[in-house]
Amino acid sequence: MSRLPTYKPDEVIRKLQKAGFSVDHVTGSHYILRHPDGRRIVVPYHQGRDLKRGVLRAILRQAGLTPEEFRRL
Repeated sequence: MSRLPTYKPDEVIRKLQKAGFSVDHVTGSHYILRHPDGRRIVVPYHQGRDLKRGVLRAILRQAGLTPEEFRRL
């Protein structure tokens, strides 16, 4: 398996929306997304900065997505 690439926060939010999540609200620099089944994900949004791989890995784990599924979105 190859390394998980880095993504900008807006790319991550867009891909999560394709997976069924929607932006619930924004608190400061964090976007809170919810899925109809109740899952909740927090995505830190710092303009011009990529999400670190560990943060992205935690987001994917909370979303129930594998890196391959996320790349295909």
